[in-house]
Amino acid sequence: MSAPTVDIYTKFTCGFCHRAKQLLTSKGVEFNEFDISMGGPDKARMLERAPAARTVPQIFIGDVHIGGSDDLAALEREGKLDALLAG
Repeated sequence: MSAPTVDIYTKFTCGFCHRAKQLLTSKGVEFNEFDISMGGPDKARMLERAPAARTVPQIFIGDVHIGGSDDLAALEREGKLDALLAG
């Protein structure tokens, strides 16, 4: 089984986005980043995937919507993030 794709929707000046990307990078995770600072089709796609999302980052591991930076950090603290990343 291959590792799932990780997508993260961010904005240019977002500290929480930087923190989430730093955590993923520290774990050696490659991810697709979509900067939605100016709106556009990537923001529309994010809202399609997570209709209630109003903040960034919004993180997806495969088809699972993780939520934001705090949600990602909580998964790491609980020891659940590695299993999600492994598929």
